[in-house]
Amino acid sequence: MAIAIDPALSPYLAGNFAPVQDEIDAVDLAVVGEIPAALRGIYMRNGANQAFPPLGAYHVFDGDGMVHAVYLDHGKARYKNRFVRSRGLEAEEDAGRSLFGGLSNFTLPEPEVMERAGMMKNTANTNIVRHAGRYLALMEAAPPTEITRELETVGEYTYDGALHGSMTAHPKWDPATGELVFFGYSPFPPYVRYHVADASGVLTRSVDIEIPRAVMMHDFVMTAKHVVFFDLPGVFDVEAMMRGETGIRWEPEHGARIGVLPRDGGSDDLTWFELDPFFVFHFLNGWEIDDTTVVVDGARASRMPVAFGDDVLTERVFPTLHRWILDLATGVVKEEQLDDRAGDFPRINVHREGTANRYGYLATVDAWTDGPVEFTSVTKYDHQTGSSVTHSYGDAIESGEAVFAPDPDGTAEDDGWLLNFVYDKRTATSALVINDARDLGAPPVATIEMPRRVPFGFHGTWMPEAD
Repeated sequence: MAIAIDPALSPYLAGNFAPVQDEIDAVDLAVVGEIPAALRGIYMRNGANQAFPPLGAYHVFDGDGMVHAVYLDHGKARYKNRFVRSRGLEAEEDAGRSLFGGLSNFTLPEPEVMERAGMMKNTANTNIVRHAGRYLALMEAAPPTEITRELETVGEYTYDGALHGSMTAHPKWDPATGELVFFGYSPFPPYVRYHVADASGVLTRSVDIEIPRAVMMHDFVMTAKHVVFFDLPGVFDVEAMMRGETGIRWEPEHGARIGVLPRDGGSDDLTWFELDPFFVFHFLNGWEIDDTTVVVDGARASRMPVAFGDDVLTERVFPTLHRWILDLATGVVKEEQLDDRAGDFPRINVHREGTANRYGYLATVDAWTDGPVEFTSVTKYDHQTGSSVTHSYGDAIESGEAVFAPDPDGTAEDDGWLLNFVYDKRTATSALVINDARDLGAPPVATIEMPRRVPFGFHGTWMPEAD
């Protein structure tokens, strides 16, 4: 593709948010420093990359999925990027133009397009995970899209027809069982559905979760014994969407609830905790202290920190790291702020998922402004000592989510490395930076120069050669 998109249409089509249209393969990438020999595998990162000029207002969540992958083997690196070729994108490629509206200006496509690709494009632009040998590109309003190790699109994956509805962009892998635990939400009943796929990739459980209204539920929490859902007042208005108006509104009058469900339970087994309104996009982790006490850490904001087509943000809002302690015996929830610095995109060593973690990693900023967020650093939290250390990527350098890659020979929780795409505003170039998670205050162990600019994206995964 060679489609020019006017960056003046949206701040999320300018600078390093600007999409790239070419798909390239490059080998023997230049490296400053030395790639650890134990890092053998693939770092894949997904993001919104608009293929054609939008029909109207463009939201940062709208763009077509593009996966950027860096393959590491014996200290060498190669790169490739590919669009996730959804049915909707294929229809647009045939037409040579956009056919679908976005979150800020939803419009129904023409009947023949709906028949081919549905009423909404499955952009598969938010995350990329590997489970049971399948690579799944995810966006929360649709089923997963399977791609190959070399980023070729296979198509929507529904677990042999067993998955009904959407799949969250934030499924949880249970390192104890190999299961993939996830949910899907919808603007239509049932609003939430909880699922489990076993280690072989067979969907074994699907449970409808009853909540009173359709809400945006971007992420959730898995512990060893429970799943935790946050019913927060970012509410869908389908009728407004059909009129081309904002379909997601902040309605704090509904309050906020946290629901805790045994992993083998049904909707009637939920325990709900009522709280004052707040919002969370991403959670760090959750675990049990004992049989009746569940702990959840996440990046909490006082309200939704993004707008959807109208001026709903009347003041600067940013997330900070918080903790909720949920007592199932008494019904009491305790909430505490763990840090006052703005940050999001929390990650841990995935081998601690669902159990108590000592360390967590958060994308942090110098200042949270009214415009697009510019992450500039990663902060490592030590929950045992209460300390933290921050690595700044440097002057005029913007970064994204730092993904933890465990050292296969390591024994400590922080034995491993942090991988992060960064962007140099002075040269309009990108790099994959590798930091030693054990010594985050030290300079990077390796900086892999990318053969092209890698636009800002959302989430990624380290996929070791040995699964």
